[in-house]
Amino acid sequence: MQETKLTITKTVTEDMLAVNVGSGSLRVLATPTLAALFENASMNLAAKYLDEGSTTVGCSITVNHNAPSPLGAEITVTAVLTKQEGRFFDFSLTASDNKGEVATGVHQRVSVFSNRFQQKADSKL
Repeated sequence: MQETKLTITKTVTEDMLAVNVGSGSLRVLATPTLAALFENASMNLAAKYLDEGSTTVGCSITVNHNAPSPLGAEITVTAVLTKQEGRFFDFSLTASDNKGEVATGVHQRVSVFSNRFQQKADSKL
């Protein structure tokens, strides 16, 4: 059976703070950074299910960022594959720091052929 859960751990650095990302004025983990961590864990988990030449792209994400995390905090992000149907992958998401849960969410990704998708995007220029 293939893996259905993937966890990554990161330390909050200056470039991850809301004040530096442009999403807020405080020195706390930025919600867009948290969303990117959620997507990264989901992407790496979905990759275990793909054929060569394919990748996944995010098509929706909902993030409930419920508690702040300061510079230097260790953030643990977990993506759980809850459903895989055809090209679509659905994930349940959680994030915590040393004081407990800071965020939850759901995310959907869709598999695409890497070259074809990139060519489609490049053709817009």
